[in-house]
Amino acid sequence: MNQHAFSGAEREAVYRAIAERRDMRHFSGGTVPDETLARLLAAAHAAPSVGLMQPWRFIRVLDPRLRTAIHAIVEAERVRTAEALGERSDDFMRLKVEGVLDCAELLVVALGDDRERHVFGRRTMPRMDLASAACAIQNLWLAARAEGLGMGWVSLFEPDELRSLLTMPDDADPVAVLCLGPVESFYDRPMLEEQGWATARPLSELLSVDGWA
Repeated sequence: MNQHAFSGAEREAVYRAIAERRDMRHFSGGTVPDETLARLLAAAHAAPSVGLMQPWRFIRVLDPRLRTAIHAIVEAERVRTAEALGERSDDFMRLKVEGVLDCAELLVVALGDDRERHVFGRRTMPRMDLASAACAIQNLWLAARAEGLGMGWVSLFEPDELRSLLTMPDDADPVAVLCLGPVESFYDRPMLEEQGWATARPLSELLSVDGWA
């Protein structure tokens, strides 16, 4: 028996959170208690980062005017994305791709303006700062699911516009708009599967041994 392993119930809870995590777009309003939000952000901040660079920066958006402006930025990019999709444009416009105006909490995640000084792990793999920030977002996502809260990662925005709106330094890079809050229910499957937009590929198609399959 592995003395470092969690108990059966604890392992089951971890795997359940992973399996039932969904990219949520439908929110039911409400609020996220301050103590819960603090736990979620602490979970995000506990993420691994290459060279302990901790490149993530979190901006909690409380001003309704800023939320409305962020929604406008996202909507403009949604239209541009639809135009770029060509024959799938109409199908895309029917999808709900964000919950910016409906969620209880809106967070923006950015890469900090001091990450260039971190050479450890970035000399040959310069995107490890982004990978580290993604780990923090995933931590927050899984913790939110365990708390019974939905979270959605919105990536449809023009970075320069969002950077300017939130007065970020020129060398800070916004990477995610996170919608967080109570939901009436979680999707049984990823929403894009339920809506017929895409089908998840099985692991067997993405796993090989000793070389590229």
